[in-house]
Amino acid sequence: MTIRRNSRVFTISFPEPLARQVEQTAREESRNISELFREAWRLYKLHSIERHVEAARRRALNNPSPGQEDEIEAYVDEVRRERSAGPRA
Repeated sequence: MTIRRNSRVFTISFPEPLARQVEQTAREESRNISELFREAWRLYKLHSIERHVEAARRRALNNPSPGQEDEIEAYVDEVRRERSAGPRA
Protein backbone atom coordinates (compact mmCIF):
# COMPACT_ATOMS: atom_id res chain seq x y z
CA MET A 1 0.00 0.00 0.00
CA THR A 2 1.40 3.36 -1.08
CA ILE A 3 0.71 6.40 1.06
CA ARG A 4 0.33 9.60 -0.91
CA ARG A 5 1.51 12.91 0.48
CA ASN A 6 -0.78 15.91 0.47
CA SER A 7 2.21 18.15 -0.03
CA ARG A 8 5.32 18.40 -2.15
CA VAL A 9 8.85 19.07 -1.06
CA PHE A 10 10.89 21.83 -2.68
CA THR A 11 14.58 22.37 -2.11
CA ILE A 12 15.79 25.96 -2.13
CA SER A 13 19.14 27.46 -1.27
CA PHE A 14 20.13 30.77 0.28
CA PRO A 15 23.42 32.47 1.02
CA GLU A 16 24.29 31.81 4.65
CA PRO A 17 23.49 35.34 5.94
CA LEU A 18 20.03 35.22 4.37
CA ALA A 19 19.47 31.67 5.67
CA ARG A 20 20.18 32.89 9.20
CA GLN A 21 17.65 35.70 8.74
CA VAL A 22 15.02 33.20 7.57
CA GLU A 23 15.64 30.98 10.60
CA GLN A 24 15.56 33.96 12.96
CA THR A 25 12.28 35.22 11.49
CA ALA A 26 10.74 31.75 11.80
CA ARG A 27 11.77 31.59 15.47
CA GLU A 28 10.47 35.12 16.17
CA GLU A 29 7.11 34.26 14.63
CA SER A 30 6.93 30.78 16.22
CA ARG A 31 6.63 29.17 12.79
CA ASN A 32 8.58 26.59 10.92
CA ILE A 33 10.30 27.53 7.68
CA SER A 34 7.66 25.80 5.55
CA GLU A 35 4.91 27.89 7.16
CA LEU A 36 6.95 31.03 6.61
CA PHE A 37 7.36 30.30 2.89
CA ARG A 38 3.75 29.25 2.40
CA GLU A 39 2.72 32.63 3.80
CA ALA A 40 5.29 34.38 1.60
CA TRP A 41 3.83 32.60 -1.44
CA ARG A 42 0.28 33.61 -0.51
CA LEU A 43 1.36 37.24 -0.16
CA TYR A 44 3.22 37.07 -3.46
CA LYS A 45 0.12 35.72 -5.21
CA LEU A 46 -2.08 38.39 -3.61
CA HIS A 47 0.33 41.10 -4.72
CA SER A 48 0.40 39.62 -8.23
CA ILE A 49 -3.41 39.67 -8.39
CA GLU A 50 -3.48 43.25 -7.15
CA ARG A 51 -0.96 44.29 -9.84
CA HIS A 52 -3.02 42.57 -12.53
CA VAL A 53 -6.26 44.23 -11.43
CA GLU A 54 -4.56 47.62 -11.11
CA ALA A 55 -3.09 47.32 -14.62
CA ALA A 56 -6.54 46.44 -16.02
CA ARG A 57 -8.01 49.38 -14.14
CA ARG A 58 -5.39 51.77 -15.56
CA ARG A 59 -6.01 50.45 -19.08
CA ALA A 60 -9.74 50.97 -18.62
CA LEU A 61 -9.24 54.53 -17.34
CA ASN A 62 -6.70 55.50 -20.00
CA ASN A 63 -8.41 53.86 -22.94
CA PRO A 64 -12.03 53.05 -22.17
CA SER A 65 -13.50 50.43 -24.44
CA PRO A 66 -16.45 48.07 -24.28
CA GLY A 67 -15.72 44.82 -22.51
CA GLN A 68 -12.93 45.99 -20.19
CA GLU A 69 -15.25 46.01 -17.21
CA ASP A 70 -16.24 42.46 -18.16
CA GLU A 71 -12.52 41.54 -18.34
CA ILE A 72 -11.98 42.73 -14.78
CA GLU A 73 -15.09 40.94 -13.53
CA ALA A 74 -13.99 37.72 -15.28
CA TYR A 75 -10.57 37.96 -13.63
CA VAL A 76 -12.09 38.53 -10.20
CA ASP A 77 -14.34 35.49 -10.74
CA GLU A 78 -11.30 33.41 -11.76
CA VAL A 79 -9.40 34.41 -8.64
CA ARG A 80 -12.40 33.62 -6.45
CA ARG A 81 -12.72 30.16 -8.06
CA GLU A 82 -9.01 29.47 -7.47
CA ARG A 83 -9.27 30.55 -3.85
CA SER A 84 -12.35 28.44 -3.17
CA ALA A 85 -10.80 25.37 -4.83
CA GLY A 86 -7.43 25.65 -3.10
CA PRO A 87 -6.41 24.56 0.39
CA ARG A 88 -7.35 26.87 3.22
CA ALA A 89 -4.66 28.45 5.37
